[in-house]
Amino acid sequence: MSKKILANDGIDAVGKSLLEKAGYTVVTDKVAQENLAKEINDKGYVALTVRSATKVRKDVIDVCPGLKVIGRGGVGMDNIDVEYAREKGINVINTPAASSNSVAELVFAHAFSAVRFLYDSNKQMPAHAEDKFDELKKKYAKGVELKGKTFGIIGFGRIGQTVAKMALGLGMKVLAFDPFVSDVVLEIEIDGLKAIPFPMKTVTMEKVLQNSDFITFHVPGGKLISKHEIASMKNGVILINTARGGVINEDNLLEALNSGKVACAGLDVFENEPRPSVAILKNPKISMTPHIGAATNEAQERIGVELAEKLIDALK
Repeated sequence: MSKKILANDGIDAVGKSLLEKAGYTVVTDKVAQENLAKEINDKGYVALTVRSATKVRKDVIDVCPGLKVIGRGGVGMDNIDVEYAREKGINVINTPAASSNSVAELVFAHAFSAVRFLYDSNKQMPAHAEDKFDELKKKYAKGVELKGKTFGIIGFGRIGQTVAKMALGLGMKVLAFDPFVSDVVLEIEIDGLKAIPFPMKTVTMEKVLQNSDFITFHVPGGKLISKHEIASMKNGVILINTARGGVINEDNLLEALNSGKVACAGLDVFENEPRPSVAILKNPKISMTPHIGAATNEAQERIGVELAEKLIDALK
């Protein structure tokens, strides 16, 4: 059997090294989407790893009989026809545990940016602080603290639970909804000491929407939030989406931002990636990042290691 792996969207050096030590040749040269199937067949790749850029659809799967494993470096696998690949006998793996902390920290980066207006002040200070410092000081003088506020979490898997632990550490109240999780015991670590167990029960989605000051989404996709759901939220709620574009209807979000129903939004994902709508990009009440939830050095190393270990096991 061939021992060649195409890491088409790259792989961390530590993960690559683990694969090479196991006897595999790992190629990280990027292959254009339209040439992917031909390259896999011509070079005899037995495994393909991707992140979110490369798509592995039915057309690729059908013409690559030598492909044994598809690995997704990250959590969501919506860029892979997973069930179809498995029906064809291809093992499909991902790395759900590796990026939880990085995504959760980005959630709070957006939350802090929202309550202290950093997303706007970082634009306005270079342009106007020289002659309008006092005006800007007054404009941004109504920040609020996160402590004591209620953080709502839709989707309570690994990432959602990591968000909950951080929120609790900040002195926040937490409400969480997940149709597949009824209760958990969170292990809260403090400065390397023995983890403190914190039992939590999930609640209904309606209770999260109606009672939260912040709402963050950690679901694999779907259309969850539109005009009806927004209407049930608190006035001045802050919405954060680091999950998948489309979870929040962007037209309805813009309406709610313009009316003041939603005070601010933090978006790492967009409906029309990689070309977000101009209306979203120009809205002054949105804190934005370009889908970088897992893009930290630490997470990428963990993803590379987890992916390598799973590939080695799958290719035995």
